[in-house]
Formats: sequence, structure tokens, C-alpha cells
Amino acid sequence: MRTPKLFFDRSSLKILPLSERVHDLSIHALQELISVPKKKICGEIREVGRLIIQAKQKGSAVILMMGAHVIRSGVQRYIIDLMRRGYLSCLVTNGAGVIHDFEFSLIGATTESVSRYITAGQFGLWRETGYINDIVNEAFAKRPESGLGEAVGRAILEGEYPFKETSLLANALQCNVPLTVHVGIGYDIIHEHPNFNGAATGALSYNDFLKFTAVVQKLENGVLMNLGSAVMGPEVFLKALSMARNVAHQKGQVIQHFSTLVCDLQKLPPDFSKEASKDNPAYYFRPLKTMLVRTVADGGRSFYVQGKHSQMIPALWSAINDAETVGP
Repeated sequence: MRTPKLFFDRSSLKILPLSERVHDLSIHALQELISVPKKKICGEIREVGRLIIQAKQKGSAVILMMGAHVIRSGVQRYIIDLMRRGYLSCLVTNGAGVIHDFEFSLIGATTESVSRYITAGQFGLWRETGYINDIVNEAFAKRPESGLGEAVGRAILEGEYPFKETSLLANALQCNVPLTVHVGIGYDIIHEHPNFNGAATGALSYNDFLKFTAVVQKLENGVLMNLGSAVMGPEVFLKALSMARNVAHQKGQVIQHFSTLVCDLQKLPPDFSKEASKDNPAYYFRPLKTMLVRTVADGGRSFYVQGKHSQMIPALWSAINDAETVGP
């Protein structure tokens, strides 16, 4: 099919191998499992750790939503351990999260400097990273009911990926934990590539949205956490919760008594009982009004901790371990 004149012709792009890219992160940046001393774990994280144990005992959902920077922070081993022990019911990320996980698994490195490569128009145009599109396209053709996270996770798990043991996607599949991927078209570097198929990506990502919504149906007495996702996390959760509550309401049930945790670098007002005023920049930080105020207003609890992902995940892992030892 010829490219319409008004469309950019992707066949004219110069795609280079990853061997020619300077990588800003290597697999050696991943942290080992090291307990954080109790005195260095804040009260909010300790309480969420206790609530996660309670949720697991009740069979309620424990959901971790995260931006791609969480994967770049090197905390994969902590998350994988929590999955294997049954403390996470669902992982949620965006398309960039898949890219970093895939590159780590394939070459043991990820991340490029935008300022280095955008000048010559080479940013994102790396051959091996584009294999993700081939994986998604094949899954759409052969298993259209697949989720995007499942498709890429299976490819890593079953393929020749030297560092697959660090992959959240592959480990989630092994643990039978849904890892859902919520893609915005045009957000990710692989959308630049000639082999990108928007219909295939959209279909598999929407399957993931429906998988996520099914997990949200089990959120009563559960825990939902958001680390570093300022837009995708709160927006996807808001719609999924509305759908889940709609069905629950018809059955005379509720999804109201759950806890939310947001960890980010933003400095927020200490009072989450009401929204910030519209003249306050905090009002436009969606995790605040969506996850800390509006969705828990009918019986839930919310917690906010300001800090780096590289510190928050190890602290949460340690808090769960501590609470597991003494009992909830």
C-alpha cells in the first residue's frame, strides 16, 4: 500500500543497531535485595505494608501502577520477589516501561540521552527495540485475545534473552500475575518505526485495560499503589474503577473500602480530605485528586510519601517483611 501524501513516509527512516547507541543504564544498576532498617521506614510505608498482608489474607487485590522510571531505578528484584510471594495481584505500566524491560532483558542495558540523539534525528530509531512491534503484531494476528504485557512477556520468557531473569514482564507471566500495559499512540519510540501497527498495539493494550478492570473488581479491602505515573495511572484507574463500581452497584455490592498509596517527588499539601483549590498547582497533579481524594472518599484510606522510587520500593518490601514476621 502506498503512503498517502499527507502521511510521513516511515520507509525513509534510517534505523541503526543498538550496538551503536550509548546506553545510560546497565543491568549492573539493578539493586540486590537488602532490607531497609525499620527506623528508616516511614510510618505510611509501614502501614501500607501491613495493609498489603491483610489484603492478601482476604483475597483482595494489591495493585502496583508505575511509570517507566520505576524500572529505570533498578528495583526489579524487589518487585519480582513480591510477585513470587503472592503480594502483588497486578502490575501496571505504560509503553515506555515495556521498552526498558525489553532492552534490559535483551542487551543488559537501556536508556538513551534525548539531547545526544535528537539533534540528528536518531532518537528512538534503534533496530532491536523495534522487535517489540513484531512481537505485538504477531500476537495480534495469532492470539488476538492476548494482552500486550502478556505477549512481550512470553516472547522474553521463551526467547533468547540473556538477562530475562530480571524482566518484570517474563516473571509476571511465570507468576500468573497480570502485567497490563496502557499505551498512548505516539508516546513511545517504537511508534516511530516502520513496523509499528497502531491497530495491533491498540487492540492488545485495550485487552490489558479490560484485564486491569477485572482486577479492580477485587479491590474491596485491597491496596492500590502508584509510583511515578502522573497521568496514565490515575486516568486508567479512574475509568476502571467506574466500570467496576457500576457492575458492583447492580449487584448490591461496593468497592469502597480500600487503601491507596502514591509515591512521587511532588510536595503535596498534608490534608487529603479535600481537593486542593484550583489556584494551587497541586490541584493539577492527578494522583492527588484522583487517587488520594476522590476515589477513596466513600470509606477508603490514602497515603502519600515523597521520595525516590529507588528508596520507596525497597522500603515497602522491607515493611512487608517486617509485618509478615510480627503478623498484621
